[in-house]
Amino acid sequence: MSSRRSRSRQSTGSRITDDQIIDLVSKLQQLIPELRGRRSDKVSASKVLQETCNYIRNLHREVDGLSDRLSQLLASTETDSDQAAIIRSLIME
Repeated sequence: MSSRRSRSRQSTGSRITDDQIIDLVSKLQQLIPELRGRRSDKVSASKVLQETCNYIRNLHREVDGLSDRLSQLLASTETDSDQAAIIRSLIME
């Protein structure tokens, strides 16, 4: 049997239905602030996926910025100070 046929048979049981895709896109839409509250029939799945990618990129930039700020803050405090201990405890949570 060819590998194409065996892959096809294996994936048949795990195929996602159109209704499941619609449901997942709708749930994803509710997680994205720019799309939340809009009627799902007014926003295409492609728009939801585009906005999701943009949102994730923005979150990555925000995390990087916060990480840089935290590094600067830690570098400017004495390692045995109360402030440094508080920062370390917050990071460990």
